Parts: sequence; C-alpha cells; structure tokens
Amino acid sequence: MEKTISASSKELQGIRSRNRRWQLDQDQRPGAGNKGSKYTSNKTHYSPTDPDARISVKPGKAGKLNYMSQLSVDTGHHVITDIKACHADKKDNQYLPDIVERLKERLHKQGLIRRNCVADTGYSSGENYAFLEEKGLRSFILPHVTYKGGPEGFVYNEEEDHYVCPQGKEIPFKKVFYEGHNKNKKKEYRASKRICLGCPIRSQCLKKSQEKRITITFYKEEYERNNKRINSKLGRYMKSKRQSTVEPVFGTLTQFMGLRKINTIGIEQANKMMHLSAMAYNLKKYLKFISKSIKRDAKAQRYFKLIENLTVRLQIRPLAVYNFYS
Repeated sequence: MEKTISASSKELQGIRSRNRRWQLDQDQRPGAGNKGSKYTSNKTHYSPTDPDARISVKPGKAGKLNYMSQLSVDTGHHVITDIKACHADKKDNQYLPDIVERLKERLHKQGLIRRNCVADTGYSSGENYAFLEEKGLRSFILPHVTYKGGPEGFVYNEEEDHYVCPQGKEIPFKKVFYEGHNKNKKKEYRASKRICLGCPIRSQCLKKSQEKRITITFYKEEYERNNKRINSKLGRYMKSKRQSTVEPVFGTLTQFMGLRKINTIGIEQANKMMHLSAMAYNLKKYLKFISKSIKRDAKAQRYFKLIENLTVRLQIRPLAVYNFYS
C-alpha cells in the first residue's frame, strides 16, 4: 500500500523542532543518545503491516501504535450498550457525537430513553455541550482545567456582550473565528490602543501587547450550564456513579476479557474483537442476573411454604402459635 506524507511544510518544521527538543529531554532514557532516535508522528510515520493503527501519545505513557476503544455503559445495570474501535490519533471528544447517534438508535429499538450523558474530562468541549443540549440530553462532563470562564478581574456584561476591565473600561466584541487545527470556535473581544493610554496597570495588563485582546470559547453559556450541573448534588452523585460503573468495566475488559492487546490486523478485525469481548461481558452479567432470580424465587417459595404451615398451625393449635409469636 503506497503512502504519502500528509503534513504541510509548517507541520513538518514543527515536527523537526519537537525532535530536537525530544532528544534533549530524553537523555536519561536508554537509546536516547542514538542518532536514529526520533519523536514519531502520524504525519510522517505509519505501520506497513497495519496501516489502520495510529501512534497515540498520552502523558506518562510511551507513544506506540494503538486503537482506541469507545465504550458506553448503562449505569443502572452495568451493561455495555455500545462499543467501537476507533483510530487513536484523535481525541475522545471528537467521537462523542457519533457515539450518541449510534446509541440512540440501539436504545430506541429496545424501548429505552436516554436522559443524561456522564463522561470523563476527555469528552469535554463546548461543541459537545451544545450538541448534547440540542439532543435533549443533560451533560455531566467535567471541563478541562484550561477552561477559566474569562479573564481574572474582568466583568462580563451579558446584555451588551462586552467585558469591563478593573479600571472600568469597556472591551467590546469584535468577531467570531476558528483557532488551531481542530478549528475551535471562539469569540474575540478587543479594545483599541487609545483606551489603555494612561492606565495605571497598563504594563501589567498588556505586557508586551499594544492593545487588550480577550479570546474565549464561543460556547461559554453551555460551559456554565454544564458546570452548574456538575457542582450540584446530582452532579456529585453522577460522578461517583461513573467511577463505580464505567471505570470498572474498562478494567474488566482489559484484565479478563482479552482487550489488553489487540491480536488482529485492521480496524474492522479490531472492532470484531471488541464486540466479542463486550458480548462475553454482557453474557456473564445476564447469567449472574438469572441465577439471582432463581435464588430469589426459591427463597420466596420457602417463605410462602412457611406462611402456609403457620396458617395450618394457627387453625389447629392456636395456643402454641400465640405463644410462639409472643
């Protein structure tokens, strides 16, 4: 299979710069001094044996070829409701809309209704919050620590859509733009240079800039509504529910159901393996549920038999029964 480099000249220059920094930072690791040691990237590298695999980079873990597993769990009965193999070169939040749409079709066939979406910080984004609200779902997704809600010391005027600085100067809204390769939608607020002339905190506020510029996510209102739900009593309950239901399922699949390592080639085969593991997990849940039902039925039959015997004793020997209950 013929492959070409998909990166632009600017991206390749950035990769070369990261390679130089990486070689300096990795001087304590075995093989880091080798002139062939490089920081690998999906823009310049691929696996000839498994082209669908992607190099994933996660803090604290070595970068290697992986697949990403997207998993949905019913918090009521710990049943896996959806699982899919995805490319590992994207973020979790980029897959959330696809998960929600597929899950809707599957649950509606069973007569089930979705109300809440509980997920970890990896699925946080303003686009996802707006998407879930559009679908009528309440999100309980903890935002990234990078979200601040606005500059410190500045007051936001919602009616007129502008910020007011600590000195009482207005910083008006200018435009909506898209930032970065992920095309994050943002709003820009900018004041002209003459507004900041003679300001006592000008050097501290502007630093090296000539004018005050504030960039903030376009989905600030969605963020605030989500954060309000998270900080409520229900939000704390949902967080504990996710930690006690979804996270153990991941652990069970990797430790006991063969998902620690994918032994297949191609994303289609990896998807089959993940589905088989999920099926085995759900079957075990089902068998355990049936055994509990049988035990409950047997216990109920013994209870009813005891009531029947006591009723017979009550009719024949009332004094003995009276003494027994007293």
